[in-house]
Amino acid sequence: MMLIPAHHFRDIERKPEYLQPEKCVPPPHPSPVGTMWFIRDGCGIACAVVTWFLVLYAEFVVLFVMLIPSRDYVYSIINGIMFNLLAFLALASHCRAMLTDPGAVPKGNATKEFIESLQLKPGQVVYKCPKCCSIKPDRAHHCSVCKRCIRKMDHHCPWVNNCVGENNQKYFVLFTMYIALISLHALIMVGFHFLHCFEEDWTTYGPIKEETAEARISLHEKKQPLKVSSTHKCSSFSPPTTVILLILLCFEGLLFLIFTSVMFGTQVHSICTDETGIEQLKKEERRWAKKTKWMNMKAVFGHPFSLGWASPFATPDQGKADPYQYVV
Repeated sequence: MMLIPAHHFRDIERKPEYLQPEKCVPPPHPSPVGTMWFIRDGCGIACAVVTWFLVLYAEFVVLFVMLIPSRDYVYSIINGIMFNLLAFLALASHCRAMLTDPGAVPKGNATKEFIESLQLKPGQVVYKCPKCCSIKPDRAHHCSVCKRCIRKMDHHCPWVNNCVGENNQKYFVLFTMYIALISLHALIMVGFHFLHCFEEDWTTYGPIKEETAEARISLHEKKQPLKVSSTHKCSSFSPPTTVILLILLCFEGLLFLIFTSVMFGTQVHSICTDETGIEQLKKEERRWAKKTKWMNMKAVFGHPFSLGWASPFATPDQGKADPYQYVV
């Protein structure tokens, strides 16, 4: 089967007979301003729920298996604050990435009235999406899941149940960064916990358990503190249960550390080169002005550079944005 170049479809879209504005009818009830963006996709919703569940599972193991039972209060407080802060920022970034309009083009705007309002000059053409019947700005692509054309669409991510586009790429990058950080933090704590408990308690758990009755009598007679079980020192659970919980957390942390680190690096590279994942995949011809890497970063995270870059609650201030280029 012969492959058709990506620009061939663009050439088809350029033809006047392809627009057919009389067949495009705007939605009868447009969404009111301020309506929350949410994609009703079963797979995406399930993936988003799984993401939250895995983060909450890590939270449970870190707090109730490793930190709270620990007798080193300084260690527990410092790591508890750090892990909970990163987990909170990760989940907040996930919500912003999922509930933010990624840059959807108005659906059904390829009407005769709208095309006339563009006041096209002789020789100028527009792009029309035959699926959502919209006039697309340059660098916009149609998402079959969102059923909309998205400006600067990078890809559709089921883990955030949304497209990654012009308006929410910052939140997606922060989400991958914070998930990678809490995964690395959890792995380090699991490593220290295994070493501490294996050397101090678990190696003697069996004999202690068998000699509990005898030890209780002798220690009581000597009026010394009773050590019935090592589970009170390393975990509130039995050693086998603790080991299983830690191994599952270790597997989860390693998997997500690799996955999110790769995604974070890919997104940063995409931002610096000002080329989305779809544009790289389709090898589309570059029609937009080339900017420096720093300017591209500020275009996504906001002007000027500040601590707001790392905050999912700070909406990027992109200054005076260029008008949408519907014509070429």
